[in-house]
Amino acid sequence: MLSTSANWCLGTLKAYCGADDDFDELVVSNDDVVLRNIAEDLRNRLPIEAMFTSEHQAVQKIHQHPLPMIHVDAFLYDDDVVDSLCEEGKMSRSYCTECGSYKTASLEFISHSFSLMELKFLYHHVLPDLTGKVVVDVGSRLGAVLFAGYLYSSASQLYGVEMNADFCQLQEMMVTKYEFIDRIKVVHADICTQPSLLQKADVVVMNNVFEYFLDRQEQARAWEFIACNVRKRGSLLVTVPSLEESLSKLQVNIQLSQWAEEVQLNYDVYMEKDVDREALEQIHLYKIL
Repeated sequence: MLSTSANWCLGTLKAYCGADDDFDELVVSNDDVVLRNIAEDLRNRLPIEAMFTSEHQAVQKIHQHPLPMIHVDAFLYDDDVVDSLCEEGKMSRSYCTECGSYKTASLEFISHSFSLMELKFLYHHVLPDLTGKVVVDVGSRLGAVLFAGYLYSSASQLYGVEMNADFCQLQEMMVTKYEFIDRIKVVHADICTQPSLLQKADVVVMNNVFEYFLDRQEQARAWEFIACNVRKRGSLLVTVPSLEESLSKLQVNIQLSQWAEEVQLNYDVYMEKDVDREALEQIHLYKIL
């Protein structure tokens, strides 16, 4: 409950803004600021590629990619930050195809985190009201989905399941610093050891979660475990890329049409010219049958 003085402050702010909508926009933008502050905190604690040496398999897969690829975490580095780093010579958007010549090509960027725009799209336009709901982020990494869920939704509990101890430690630091501990819990574990957590989840988020971190046999095992335990009727599954794309590369015993139905999303909700529609279109929502 707000105190009299706090209510007076809110009233004064609303009067200053001129309308409730303007005041709501002020509150929302403050949540954006908090997320950007978290991203800055994390940038200061990570190498520029935002990967640890403990991620042996992911590093190896990126190096094995047929074209030069670098990991640029979208939560930590938006386009403006990338531009600044390029100007400083700390990052590049291109590579030389013939050393010493002017023949260059664009580098391929990969991210294992959602950007701020994608997080806002997820919680404001993809998911329904989450009041009283449980969200599980599989492979929570830096915790972006958890922090955004805390700020942008009324989910009662947000669980991040992460195998890498280094990333769990970073998430815990941010949870403590920003006082998110009442609704966020970080679980250091393989998701295949957490059946009860998946069974009680109302929303499961899986952003590019297995391909770079597990071999194909382990990926198949993990997906079959997910399909076996994410069974609450009406619960929601958010994936990047689509389930069809992820499962088509694997030999799995999953009857997709009997497990989940895709929910069509409106990717045109943001009309700003700088919105990365292609990135938004990678986000898919499914309802469990």
